[in-house]
Amino acid sequence: MIIRCDNCSVSLQLDEEKIPSGNFTVRCPRCRNMLRANRDGSGGSTAVQQLAENTPAPAANGGSSFAARSSEVQINSALKALLSALQSGGGSLHEVDDKAERPRRVLLCLGEKKDIVAKSLAEAGYKVYIAQSPAQANERLREGKTELVVFSPDFAAEMGGAAVLQQKANAMYSSERRRLFLVSLENGGSTMNAHDAFLRNLNLIVNTEDIPNLPLILNRALLDFNGLYHYFNNGLGVEAI
Repeated sequence: MIIRCDNCSVSLQLDEEKIPSGNFTVRCPRCRNMLRANRDGSGGSTAVQQLAENTPAPAANGGSSFAARSSEVQINSALKALLSALQSGGGSLHEVDDKAERPRRVLLCLGEKKDIVAKSLAEAGYKVYIAQSPAQANERLREGKTELVVFSPDFAAEMGGAAVLQQKANAMYSSERRRLFLVSLENGGSTMNAHDAFLRNLNLIVNTEDIPNLPLILNRALLDFNGLYHYFNNGLGVEAI
C-alpha cells in the first residue's frame, strides 16, 4: 500500500501484512507529519487524487485589496523591466518574451497511447513531438532542445525502442541527464513512486490509468524537480526545465 504525505509529498510504501484493519495513523519519516489512512483506501487518497485536491487556499477577508496591491507591484515591475529592455536594445526584450512564452517541449515515444497522450499534453500547452522509431527519437534528442521524454514499453517494440531509450539515458553524462526529464508510462507502474523511479534511472513513473491527469502530474513533478536543482541551475546560469 502506498500513501503520500500531504505535507512534504514523499511517497510511503507500507507492508500490507503489518497494516491494521480499519483506520490507522503513520508518521512521515521525513517531516514527522501524522498521516491518517485506511486499509481499504477509503480513509485516504492516492497521490494523484491528492494532487487534484491541492488547490490554492481562497483569499481571506481583505483579499481584494491585497490582490490590487499585488497587481500594482507586478505592473511596476513589468514597467521597469520594459524600460530596462528598451534602454539596452529591442533585441533583449524579444528574448525575454520568447523565454516567458516558450512552451515545454516533450518527445513522445509511445505505442497505442500516443494519440491520447499527445492530445492531452498539447491541450495543456506543451510542444509535442512524436517519434515513430528509436532513430527519430535519437535525432530529436541529439538536437538538445527536448526537455521531456515520455516513453512506454510498447514503443517500437520490434526494434526494442524502450530499451534503446533507457540505454541512451544511462549512458549520458550527469550534466546531460540533469537536463532531461524521463517519464515511463506503463500499465503496472505506480504513479509518482519516487523509489522505483530512482532505481531505474527515471524521473517519473505514471500508470496508464492516470493518463487523464498526466498534465497535472507532470507539472507537479517538474515543480519538485526544478526546486531541487534551483540553486544548482542558478550557479551554472541555466534555465529550469
